Amino acid sequence: MQDRDEPSFDPRTWGSSRPAATQDASFDVRRWGRGPTPPPPPPIRREPIDPRLRGYGIALGTGAVLALAGAVIAFANRSTHPVAPRAEASAALPAAPVATSSRRTLVLAGAAEIEDTLRSGGIVPAEASEAARQARAALGTAPGEIRLIFDLHGEPGSAQLDSLEATRADGAGLVLRRAADGSFDAKKLAAALKTRVTVVRGELDSNSFYSSAVTAGVTDSLISDFANAFSFDFDMQREVAPGDIFEAGFEQAYNPAGEAVGVPRLVYVSLRTAAKSRALYRFTPPGEREAGWFDGNGLSTIRSLMRTPVDSARITSRFGMREHPILGYQKMHRGTDFAAPTGTPIYASGSATVEFSGPKGANGNFVRLRHDNGWQTLYLHMNRILPGVTAGAHVSQGQQIGEVGTTGRSTGPHLHYEVHIDGQPVDPMTIPTGTGKTLEGKALAAFRKERDRIDQQRAATSN
Repeated sequence: MQDRDEPSFDPRTWGSSRPAATQDASFDVRRWGRGPTPPPPPPIRREPIDPRLRGYGIALGTGAVLALAGAVIAFANRSTHPVAPRAEASAALPAAPVATSSRRTLVLAGAAEIEDTLRSGGIVPAEASEAARQARAALGTAPGEIRLIFDLHGEPGSAQLDSLEATRADGAGLVLRRAADGSFDAKKLAAALKTRVTVVRGELDSNSFYSSAVTAGVTDSLISDFANAFSFDFDMQREVAPGDIFEAGFEQAYNPAGEAVGVPRLVYVSLRTAAKSRALYRFTPPGEREAGWFDGNGLSTIRSLMRTPVDSARITSRFGMREHPILGYQKMHRGTDFAAPTGTPIYASGSATVEFSGPKGANGNFVRLRHDNGWQTLYLHMNRILPGVTAGAHVSQGQQIGEVGTTGRSTGPHLHYEVHIDGQPVDPMTIPTGTGKTLEGKALAAFRKERDRIDQQRAATSN
């Protein structure tokens, strides 16, 4: 084979308009790379070059060739050295079960639910049964919600109990903790309640005492107690007016978690009107079962009769001569009419024995009481008489005996109330109601201690 020099590659021939046969066919791209020979690029139409720019044109052409050569090399390498596909991640092996620890906090309807709750939480049945048995023994059988907190570890269904706390609303209950030997150490919890007196003050509005008290923050259930405390001293419908000042102090028990336990209890009330002012303390004298209201000197508010035997009522007809609204002629009105919505409670104005109870002609549903001093009180036109208020039964002062209604000869729902002394009707709004008893000796000393405690907490609330 004759030796000869390979013709040099002239990049200017790429754009030449000469026939393909005249191109330099000796250039083999495989010298640049290992891939198959690529087809030549298509001819590029060239415009005439200004002679003054010819040097620049050569320079630009050379740069383009170098860039193309690099692309060819990259293409060749890509073709001959394909990148191996990435290995797929190996399938994950199932993880071994891991023992876990957790805490559950629940409120149960009663102690009987403890065992089922522990079992459903995944605790071993034997441990759930034993822990529940000890908890029930400490909690007793009294009804009421149970707060249950327990810690466990292990897989569901075979988990072990680490600790348990079961308590009632007052904090009484049991704590179980696992000891080193696997048994449970038990510790009983005693009730740990703290009481706090909250004082609210307000001013009567033009609507009613009820709306004024609710606006001031008096708990709904205490409003009736407030009115009853003053039932011997104030006519809440006629002796109070907008702008009068009232104060209510109620005591609430709290458990160690700061949660209110039980219902609040009214322990202090005061009312100041333009005519008079009264402040009263709730106190249960030694040896007595029921609490009463006493002024600051230990004088009981209880009188022979309550001035008004129905709450939130207004007087529509007083004692004396009047034109009867139905009969249409002048007739003696032997009592006082208190208008109130149907169903409003009616109370016994004093402790007494029931002489008559039932319907009685124009009187409608009617009750007559005989009090210890011989006086009688009569209650007419009632919507209904409460069960147990029957002839011969004993009722206490302030006990509900019926509801306001409009039975018998009546033009609307109201209570017709009468008081008889020695068999003769008297004006219920003007008769003296007697005086209360005054505490003495040890009872008075105990009262003063309770009064001072309430006053100290009232003062702390005011600051």
